Amino acid sequence: MNRARKLAVALLSAAALVAAAPSTALAAGAPAGHPGLGHNPVGGAATGHYPDVFAAAGYSKKAVDARLQETWQQLFHGDPGTAPTHADGQSIYYQLSPDLAYVEDIGNQDVRTEGMGYAMMIAVQLGHKQEFDSLWNFAKTKMQIQSGGEKYYFAWHTDTTGKVLSTGVAPDGDQWIAAALASASGRWGDGSGTYDYGQQAEQILHAMWHASDNGGVNMFDAASHLPTFSPPGAVSYSDPSYALPAFYKVFATADPSDKAQWEQAYTAGEKMLQEAPNAQTGLAPCYANFDGTPYMRAGETVDDNAYDHNFQEDAWRVIANANVDAAWFGTKPWQTKYSDTLENFFQGQGVSTYVSRYHLDGTPLTAGQNTYEPAHAQGLVAMNSTSAITANAHGRKDFVRDLWNTPIPSGQARYYDGMLYMLGLLYDSGQFKDWAPQAHHH
Repeated sequence: MNRARKLAVALLSAAALVAAAPSTALAAGAPAGHPGLGHNPVGGAATGHYPDVFAAAGYSKKAVDARLQETWQQLFHGDPGTAPTHADGQSIYYQLSPDLAYVEDIGNQDVRTEGMGYAMMIAVQLGHKQEFDSLWNFAKTKMQIQSGGEKYYFAWHTDTTGKVLSTGVAPDGDQWIAAALASASGRWGDGSGTYDYGQQAEQILHAMWHASDNGGVNMFDAASHLPTFSPPGAVSYSDPSYALPAFYKVFATADPSDKAQWEQAYTAGEKMLQEAPNAQTGLAPCYANFDGTPYMRAGETVDDNAYDHNFQEDAWRVIANANVDAAWFGTKPWQTKYSDTLENFFQGQGVSTYVSRYHLDGTPLTAGQNTYEPAHAQGLVAMNSTSAITANAHGRKDFVRDLWNTPIPSGQARYYDGMLYMLGLLYDSGQFKDWAPQAHHH
């Protein structure tokens, strides 16, 4: 950030804080004490001050920064593990050539757009441009669809050489890649060609609403303004964890010709995050119809263990999506209510011992279906910890401590758990920032 802009931001922040002071003090039931808790009605994108729940729970900035560095080093530059499975290693980042790198899903031995998007975003948040560019080069040259109706979307997974395994699209990955590019544009400025981050982001984002102009299938459903599950085929339902309202405010600036659509997507995304979680437990399904009800295939029943309509790995991310929206753009009452409901449920399960897969009513999935290793999944621990950003619940700091006391993921499940763990550290420390140009989205 150049010096003049930094000064302007500092002045704006001071003004925003003064303007926000009375309402902050009077926020309904806002906990007394550390101002780092997320009850800021304005949010960090406008003020530059993001909630820091680690500080609120008593951890020093020095200790938190050390943990972030240690986690980055282990997941991006740790022991690669023994080929071919790498199951005994630490790193999930592999340099294929001097300017190409990928993140491997260790359990499946493939490369997924979701992980590439997470890793690109982590790299830009921590200021690691070389790794960012290597990841982006791989995504651009190996995964991005270059022709036809789905041009500029990304094939959802390849093998570790970059050979496409399926041309289906996973909208969470594409959205994270675009958000990371918009962030890189703001943090580092735009280069040319592949490195014109802002232009590359705009191209991807524009395609999400206009693939149909070229005979393709739009990524967002026209009626509900929500991302579909997997274009071009599975587009009659959504996935609540694909609703990323914080990013949609960024996208409205990054893709100005579609500003109206992104504003509708923001409202729709927040609505999905309110409607999908069970009102008693706060548990959301992995997949949902556009009205937020659990998606069920023919023959499925509410009490079976099917992935789509239960609280399993995809659904863990709903928790962070709601709380990042609050951290960036201000806490709304629905977010506090949601986080309180969720925390009350998990307090009842035991904060440091709950399992990782549930029916939406809070019944753990039956034996044999809760085989996630470790049973108290590190990725879910990280996502649950973000509820402290908006919760008023008495025990909210317990969830932050649970993440702090969780070791950095290694071994077989380190890809998904590791990415969510690293993101959780960034969210909870107030270091997951809106870097996009003109970051003060209104």
